[in-house]
Amino acid sequence: MNTKELLTYLKEGGLDARLTALYGADRVAAQRARYYEAVTEFAGLFGEEREVLLFSVPGRSEISGNHTDHNRGCVIAAAVDLDIIAVVAKRDDDTVTVKSKGFPADTVSCFPGEPDESLFYTSSALLSGTCAGFLKRGYRVCGFDAYTTSSVLKGSGISSSAAFEVMIGTILNHLVNEAAVTAPVVAEIAQFAENVYFGKPSGLMDQTACAVGGFSFIDFADPAAAKIEKLDFDLSEAGYSLCITNTGGNHADLNDDYASVPAEMKAVAAAFGQPVLRGLTTAQLFARAGELRETVGDRALLRAFHFLSENERVVALAEALKGGDIDTFFEGIKASGRSSFMWLQNVYTVKNVNEQGLSLALAVTEYALKDTPRKAAWRIHGGGFAGTIQAFVPKESVDAYRASMEAVFGEGACAVLRVRRDGCTRVY
Repeated sequence: MNTKELLTYLKEGGLDARLTALYGADRVAAQRARYYEAVTEFAGLFGEEREVLLFSVPGRSEISGNHTDHNRGCVIAAAVDLDIIAVVAKRDDDTVTVKSKGFPADTVSCFPGEPDESLFYTSSALLSGTCAGFLKRGYRVCGFDAYTTSSVLKGSGISSSAAFEVMIGTILNHLVNEAAVTAPVVAEIAQFAENVYFGKPSGLMDQTACAVGGFSFIDFADPAAAKIEKLDFDLSEAGYSLCITNTGGNHADLNDDYASVPAEMKAVAAAFGQPVLRGLTTAQLFARAGELRETVGDRALLRAFHFLSENERVVALAEALKGGDIDTFFEGIKASGRSSFMWLQNVYTVKNVNEQGLSLALAVTEYALKDTPRKAAWRIHGGGFAGTIQAFVPKESVDAYRASMEAVFGEGACAVLRVRRDGCTRVY
């Protein structure tokens, strides 16, 4: 359909069934209006007669595996129903133009040159890197025009950059590769774009969760060939919502805090002649604890204990989800949170101990959910030191919980999310 026809189709409810599957019946009207606005914006920018396609890529939430991936550990991540959507039309030349709502348009060639450090940390670098990644693997590329809009807010811990990268790969996959590129491979290409062209040495968790959808268990024992298993569990059917609360903490000057976690873990591993902690045992750490606290320090040793216990816990939580054992899952989630607080120590920065938004959010959550009729669980979300926490809240308790969190952290601070089964997908 061209944009005029698609706008009529949207207005008449032609996409309602698809939107229900992606966002839930209660959000269809809002999403219909959102897609209508996006198609209208595309038409104004690129022409009303263009034949267009619609795509959606979800954000993601780390469910368990706090700071495990960089030492070749395991994680569980999930796609959520905050997403980036794109209205796209193929071009006959090699030009790729992407206009994202609220940002200037980016234009690159779909046959990019080598990475350019002067373009690191720009959207155009991600566009070029994704095209380069497709070419490197022998896939086709093409020019296209796209308008995107996102509900995956920056700084929310839900990974807006990974969703954008996966979106570009999804567009190329459908426009000229007959949708033959699997979701895990789209994720790998997105990681390549971020590492090589964008200049950020990220892992693969974010891109995989956005691309695959649902709950995903990811094992990074071989970082060049991560093992990915999609877990068949529906959080909504179990009667729960995933609530993410943004504490509004200051992320400035936290680079050293983030870098210290993998560095200290790897310092412990080096004492055993290994590059990473994966493969060591807790018994080995205890046997040399007296020596290690002198050579690498107490905090590094504690963080190593966190990695080993957290990695085992991720495997157990994956089994609990596969078996539908939500009680065991929730106990593991709370244990993960305690480990992050006590051993990993990434709930607040020691540079500013007066600001402890994450600690406060966890305390408010524990108080707000202590009398729920059904079990609940909560933990830190993402890298830590500032930012967000997550809670698994019974649906009947969500309104009261959100009110409690927003009374402390401000209106709109608590997002109530669904875990979305679909990863990167063509909507129409």
